[in-house]
Amino acid sequence: MDRQPPARGSTGAALGVAMAVISQKVKGRNWQLRERSLQRYPALIAELEALTGRQIQHNTQGILSLCFEPAELPRWQSLQAIRQQQGYRLDIWPPEQVAQQCPHLNLTNTVAGIYSPADLQVHPAQLTQALVAAARQHGARFHFGEPVVEFSLTAESTTPYCRAVLTPSQTLEADWVVLAAGLGTTALTETLKQSTALGPVLGQGLRLHLEQALGNPDFQPVINGHDIHLVPLGQGDYWVGATVEFPPEADAEVMLTLHPEAKQLQAVLQGAIAYCPALAQGTITDRWFGLRPRPQAQAAPVIQPLDGYRNIWLATGHYRNGVLLAPATALTLRDHLLKG
Repeated sequence: MDRQPPARGSTGAALGVAMAVISQKVKGRNWQLRERSLQRYPALIAELEALTGRQIQHNTQGILSLCFEPAELPRWQSLQAIRQQQGYRLDIWPPEQVAQQCPHLNLTNTVAGIYSPADLQVHPAQLTQALVAAARQHGARFHFGEPVVEFSLTAESTTPYCRAVLTPSQTLEADWVVLAAGLGTTALTETLKQSTALGPVLGQGLRLHLEQALGNPDFQPVINGHDIHLVPLGQGDYWVGATVEFPPEADAEVMLTLHPEAKQLQAVLQGAIAYCPALAQGTITDRWFGLRPRPQAQAAPVIQPLDGYRNIWLATGHYRNGVLLAPATALTLRDHLLKG
């Protein structure tokens, strides 16, 4: 059930950059989730395309992150050694090698390029639409445009059990309930007297068109510099993003209705142009924004049972890694639900 059509909200505004090996997360739950998704994605995309006949835009040429500070090199070298032990390749290229591979980049003040061939990027909306289509083929029923308004609870011993979920038009019986509503999760859990606090973090991005592809047409990885992504889409189209705009603490709820500031997006574009000057000649063909769900007072994401209920799970609050962690989240829930 979803009050909106699929791939709206934060999913529709995401860039789909899946930073796993190149992330600084090397152990614990965060790395385990990233690695599980990374291992699942290649087969998942192939399965979805075969099942649905849909093409899902994705980039398997890796991620190249530009390093501008000499003091950061030891940290990258340490990560490289850890990834080698874990069985993953992580290259540290000198500026000369970066220039050879990506001649379109301005490497002034660049001390190295960190290249992760195993990481990927996938189009979030196309992925979601394919997931919906494939799930329907397997018997899943979707109720879009129907908000959840109430939960029907049955007390068993001292722990309530949710036996049905109500929308304005129908009652749907439930064995298990998974709350995966992003920022909407807070209101749903408040209905159940167990509020899960999620704060909105606004992000803006844009799409540029260039007359020809940047650099080497046979090597088009995602580029990251100063946390600004340049995502190749093919045929001279690129995504650039994204801003990270935190609301004042007292105004978090107000921010849900705020519109983004153009100067924030312009600053991101200028940051991308600084390391890729040819973008200045591009034509902006689209702009968008979305609100990321960031957990308050706990780590992202929130994948756990809802306190006080026997059959309600939370799968929410992925903040900036929703697309990356989607497969791992699904597998984690599957494992728990099948165990009962």
